[in-house]
Amino acid sequence: MRAQSSATASSGIAVDTQGPSPATTPPATATGTLLAALGVTAFSLTFPATAWGLEGFGPWSLVAVRSALAALIAGACLLALRVPLPDRRHWPGLAIVVAGVVIGFPLLTTLALRTSTTAHAAVVVGLLPLTTALFSALRMGTRPSRTFWTAALAGAAAVAAFTVQQSGGALTSADLYLFGALLVCAAGYTEGGRLARVMPGWQVVGWALVLCLPLTLPAAALALSYEPVALTAHSVTGLLWVAAGSQFLGLVVWYRGMAVIGVPKASQLQLAQPLLTLVWSVLLLGEQLTVAAPLTAAAVLVCIAVTQRARG
Repeated sequence: MRAQSSATASSGIAVDTQGPSPATTPPATATGTLLAALGVTAFSLTFPATAWGLEGFGPWSLVAVRSALAALIAGACLLALRVPLPDRRHWPGLAIVVAGVVIGFPLLTTLALRTSTTAHAAVVVGLLPLTTALFSALRMGTRPSRTFWTAALAGAAAVAAFTVQQSGGALTSADLYLFGALLVCAAGYTEGGRLARVMPGWQVVGWALVLCLPLTLPAAALALSYEPVALTAHSVTGLLWVAAGSQFLGLVVWYRGMAVIGVPKASQLQLAQPLLTLVWSVLLLGEQLTVAAPLTAAAVLVCIAVTQRARG
């Protein structure tokens, strides 16, 4: 992997970070879209699973243990496949992924979910695609079309209006956590999508988790010693899902999908994530879903279709 990266740099061939290559075939694009959609599905279960986990773990324990477990899974995969360490030039990017995706977003959203419903917390996910596209434009110089931006803004507005209406339109103390989570996650997604074009996406996720292990293991031990733990079916299932499903497997397919179809287009698939989260919230948490859900879902699907067809 290191030799391949060095060869690319020494040959003077520029790495395309603005989106899918013109040579990308329709089957490859379809595969990339499917992988990104699988990532969105995994992420849509994160908030309900976190709510389950908080039934038996404190917020700091839940975040630290989930990250440590995900790192152990990723480390085992990297070790079994004898993957070499990433080049030093990729370490700053991995540090951003760690700060935004491994630590920042899980911690801030878990703190928010102590006092917020999953429906209210889903507003951050509704705004995440637009924020990720903005970070992508600033970081990687992407220039999506005006049609793309119009559809993205319309979809984000529809999701934001729906999720705010679901929570009664009231701002809570959790909003500050959610806003911070929105910013750090968008930065982590953008940097991870860029790295996934020069190294396999699962390695981006794996190394980010492993590099954070010296921090998460002691943090998990410390948090567990201070916060009470009640092992129940819900709390254990929630912990295992956010560790293996959301923090590792979901990110693996998500970064791979972004590498194929580009960060802006992949991020727009997340417009469907809040609605999926609300469906899981009804099925798993017993929350009530209003009649506005199918109308919003239809509007979001139209926006997703437009962004997938728009050319940058």
